[in-house]
Amino acid sequence: MRFLADESCDFGVVRGLRAAGHDVTAMAELSPRAPDPAVLEMAVREERILLTEDKGFGQLVYSRQMQAGGVILLRFPATARRSLPQAVADLAERYGRHLIGRFVVVQPGRARIGGEP
Repeated sequence: MRFLADESCDFGVVRGLRAAGHDVTAMAELSPRAPDPAVLEMAVREERILLTEDKGFGQLVYSRQMQAGGVILLRFPATARRSLPQAVADLAERYGRHLIGRFVVVQPGRARIGGEP
């Protein structure tokens, strides 16, 4: 699968997905401090699912109705951070292409897969 990791995304997630064979572009490597709308537009243009820990992307997608090819919002407290990379890799493995075009919120032990953003 193809992902775009926002600068807020834990880099362990990027490494874990890459190790599992996924194509992951990381904004921290490519264009640090890029504005959120530009990050979302890049994800759409490159047909990537956005990985983020920034709730502001939900506002862009729902309130401002920006187009998105899929968003995975990671909501892990400090006490559960060690399990974050594996949780995202498991999500990608389990749901695969079903994540495309969806707004997903991932928390320890659960994932809520919404409809199209």
